[in-house]
Amino acid sequence: MGTRAHRSLIPLFEELRGERVLVRPYRESDAPDLYEAIVESREHLRPWLPFADQHQTVDESRDVIVRGMATWLLREDMMVGLWDALTGRYVGSSGLHPRDWDAGVFEIGYWIRQSVEGRGYVTEAVRLQTDFAFAQLGANRVFIRCDARNTRSAAVPRRLGFAQEALLRNDMRDLTGALRDTLVFALIPSDPRWPT
Repeated sequence: MGTRAHRSLIPLFEELRGERVLVRPYRESDAPDLYEAIVESREHLRPWLPFADQHQTVDESRDVIVRGMATWLLREDMMVGLWDALTGRYVGSSGLHPRDWDAGVFEIGYWIRQSVEGRGYVTEAVRLQTDFAFAQLGANRVFIRCDARNTRSAAVPRRLGFAQEALLRNDMRDLTGALRDTLVFALIPSDPRWPT
């Protein structure tokens, strides 16, 4: 990451609200909801996300959140939770991850609990965070990476007009030890966004 002066003073959001989803930084009190969502979705998440086997207790989820709160304050990482904007139910997680503050490069990651897949929460959350990165953080590049086999995850950047820049073959190993390919999607400020 870059050396932008006084990084901890960079203004961030208290929440980003869309029609379906509320995006906000985690609070320690969110630990039971995070734990419950991962327990519900562990088998569903396991092929794609190495942390799926973590969160064996509420305290472990609380520890993840507290560590995330610290990285938020230092602007080292911006992990956020996703809530249904109408009901307030916790639906998943995302993050705006600074990869180079000086160059204005950010990565977005996400997961959604299995019981609410396909309702547009992730697409809207990615759009809100991308808009914030370009408008408020001076982003020059926002990118998303995912396992090439994860068609649902890859559909999000495609739906939002991110350009597929790469298919990285044999890029890393999955949890079974097999080699996997990684797709890379990105937007830069001059790209058209949010196709209808």
